[in-house]
Amino acid sequence: MKATKECYPCLQRLIYQAAQLATGDEQLQAKAVREGLRILEKNFSCHQVSIIIATELHRAIREITGNDDPYRAMKESEIAVAQELYGEISAENFGDFRDCLEMAARANAIDFFRPLDTVKEDIKKPLRFAIDHSGQFEARLRAANRVLYLADNAGEALLDIPLITLMEQWTQVTYVVKASPVQNDITLEDLRRAGIEDKLGEVITTGTATPGIDFSQASHEFKQEFQSADLVFAKGMGYWESLSELPARGKVFYCLMAKCKPVADSLKVSLNSYVALLR
Repeated sequence: MKATKECYPCLQRLIYQAAQLATGDEQLQAKAVREGLRILEKNFSCHQVSIIIATELHRAIREITGNDDPYRAMKESEIAVAQELYGEISAENFGDFRDCLEMAARANAIDFFRPLDTVKEDIKKPLRFAIDHSGQFEARLRAANRVLYLADNAGEALLDIPLITLMEQWTQVTYVVKASPVQNDITLEDLRRAGIEDKLGEVITTGTATPGIDFSQASHEFKQEFQSADLVFAKGMGYWESLSELPARGKVFYCLMAKCKPVADSLKVSLNSYVALLR
């Protein structure tokens, strides 16, 4: 999915947010913002995927501020909310594939531009997929040998556990996180701090600090795993933005909430719709 004109102000907003989260030093904030805006002006194009630009913005802000993980406090708050919600729902029956999938999808309501109180309410609401290929995916899943599960935001990982546990009854699942911090995406270190690494089976990283995936920067291990997996479960908008650039092979299952208009428009669904798309 290529960037649209509407992505430009969103990336501007991202620059200011990341700089403010990275440091309380106003001079450093201003320097980081200036450099971010310069990079955005130089690199923005509707022929480019927005996550490629966002990666450069985050890299510059981390370097200027000296903060390797600007979103750490936000991630910890997300994980705390997820733990609270998981405590409320863990007694429910998650033996059914549909229930587990819907919980994992609702968890994608988490977003660094959305207040956590709003997110909590959204996660508790009933869900209807605007695009629903869940039945096709379940059938493919039961016959698969290996599945790659691409994780998204930090708070979602805990709510992925019921689905991962169920999937592992049918196939081998490898959970994929980011190699180092970018935005509020989950990293291996975040999993360890939350104490849930051992609940997600085999865990590897993309080898990168990019939202979604940039194959030019991804590790050899990840690229091998991606090519050899029978199915790829891709969580969140960043993976739709990046992987939808690949030819459709009926291999990637996108599970997400379309939280911005460009993504919603690219999927031909209404804003804030949930999608379960096998492509």
